[in-house]
This record gives sequence, structure tokens and C-alpha cells, in this order.
Amino acid sequence: MRIGIPKEIKPLEGRVALVPEAAGELVRAGSEVYLQTGAGEQSGYPDSAYSAHGIQILPDAATLYGHAQLIVKVKEPIAPEYDLLRPEHVLFSYLHLAAVPELARVLKQKGLTAVAFETVVVQGHLPLLAPMSEIAGRLAIQIGAHLLHAPQGGRGILLGGMPGTERGRVVVLGAGEAGGAAVAAAAALGAEVTVFARSRESLVRMRQLGPNVTALHSYQGAIAAAVQQADLLIGAVLIPGARAPHLVTRAMVRSMRPGSVILDISVDQGGCVETIRPTDYKNPTYVEEGVIHFGVTNMPGAVPRTATQALSGTIAPYVARLAQPGWEQDAALRAGINVQGGRIVHPAVAASLTGL
Repeated sequence: MRIGIPKEIKPLEGRVALVPEAAGELVRAGSEVYLQTGAGEQSGYPDSAYSAHGIQILPDAATLYGHAQLIVKVKEPIAPEYDLLRPEHVLFSYLHLAAVPELARVLKQKGLTAVAFETVVVQGHLPLLAPMSEIAGRLAIQIGAHLLHAPQGGRGILLGGMPGTERGRVVVLGAGEAGGAAVAAAAALGAEVTVFARSRESLVRMRQLGPNVTALHSYQGAIAAAVQQADLLIGAVLIPGARAPHLVTRAMVRSMRPGSVILDISVDQGGCVETIRPTDYKNPTYVEEGVIHFGVTNMPGAVPRTATQALSGTIAPYVARLAQPGWEQDAALRAGINVQGGRIVHPAVAASLTGL
């Protein structure tokens, strides 16, 4: 198998799909591995580190896509990369097609096979989504705490408070990997945290994170009341492969105090807040209804060294399997196929893109 690792081109995206050691294991297993020059530099991995493991360095994206059969990248292809895709490619990356119908249309037209990290399933879990979700959850609190500072336009709130002051109020929608990580980080800072989840198991797990955590069922009225009082609202709702439902309406956002902050991790899947829209790290925020919104779609890209190490170690065994004949017999990878032979084959993705 000829495996290509391109350089990510989303704004300020510094991750690379595989670290040199992981790519080297693929070479030792018999694959040819190509890296676009400079792809690992922002994660702290120069071309020379890859060359030392037998990876061939190619000068540009066109050359790499032309050589490779299996394309392993971090984020979904964006417009400048569309023309590089060919029918014989197997694309392995985050895709989030339910929120990007244009990309879904392109992948169908190309006739290639696209396997999405976020829909690979093992015993009901999403192992390739989990590490980036955890990073995004932790970052959500760090970023949100910063945006609440007055110089950033925020309310001037210290999330953990001080003796003689009120604690900051954090509301988290969802208690999965991202939501759970956000709750843990906010609780550790000393904030007053309210988390909404659907299952009692999740509520128990969240409540155990600290005495300053209140875990509630996701009733619309309860969400509306909590959002109104929130200094920082974190959206972390996930339905694998499908668009996130809008749990927070514009009217709820309007009820929040000026200078409050909304950070919607689920923006990759359309977002669970009606007023959220995708942004990037060049222009990460905007103000709507008096509330600061943060909608960056590649949050872990802010910590590329950490994120690359976490992601590479998680996806490497699946890349090795994709490089072998008969990989479609692997149940986890088969569940991850979103597009194949000119059709959207993942049921949840297809349902979200009705009419495409």
C-alpha cells in the first residue's frame, strides 16, 4: 500500500496524522509511506525525523496525492484539495459530512472511499474521536475562561472566584468525552458547574467529579433556566454521523447577560446552539445577542504537539489495517465508511444529507 500524509491547510492547523515512529512502523510492515514536506513541523517533527524512519518526503500536495492510494490526514479536505482527490483513493480522516454537504457532494462525485475517524465504532464507543474530544473539552474551559476576561470583551469573571466573591457559572450540554473533560476542568478551577445529560449513568459519573458539580436531566425548561444564568456555556452534544440538535435557541442566547461566552464544541456537526457558526483560529469569535461566540472547528489544532501524539497513537493500528487486503471485513472500519462508490453509505450521514 502507498500511504500519503499531506500537510494540513486549514487556518492555523498544526497537527499531522502520524508521528515519525508510527509512520516508520508502516514502512517496516511493507508499505510505502510519503510525507508532504513540512507536514510535521508545527507539531515539532521535522522532515528529517521522518526520513530517518524510511518515509519518503515529497515536495507538494499534488505529488503526494498522485503517488498515494491511502490518504491519511487529520481534518477533512477543503476546497483547494478537492481537485487532488481521485477515485482510487481511500481517504481516512475526520470528515463531519453532516455539516459539510459540499464536501459530501465532492466525495460522491469522485467515487472514492472515505472512512471517517468519528464514525469508526468499537463496542459502541468512538475510539478515534475520543482523544480529540477530550482535548477539545479541556481547551473549552481554558479558552472560555480567557474570553471572560474584560480585555476580551467578557464579563470580567474569574471562573473559580475568590473568597468574598461569587464563583463563575459554567453550563455544559453533554457528558461524553468532550463534555466530561470540560466539566472536570471547570470543576477543578472551582467554578459552579451544571451539566446536562440523558442517562442516569452519565449524571452519576458527572456528579462524582466534585461537590461543585450539579448534574441534571436534559429537560428544555431546565436548560433554559441554566443558560440564562451562565457565564460560560459549553456545547458538547454528539449524535455519531448526524447533525447536532439545537438544544439552545436564539431566545435562550438573548436571555444571557452581555459579555457571557458560548463555546460550541459540536460546531463540527452543525452545533447545538442556534446562533453558532463555524469559525477558525484566525477569527475565532464573534458577538451575537451581546454574547461572545467561539466556533472554531479544529480546536485541538491549538495544541498540535499534544494533539498529534494523542491522535497518531490512536489511529496507527487502524491505518495498518487499512493497508492490508480485505480491510472492509474489519467491523470497526466498515462502520466508519461514509462514502463509497459514489454513494453516501453511512445511515446517519445519509439521513442528515437528505436530497443530496
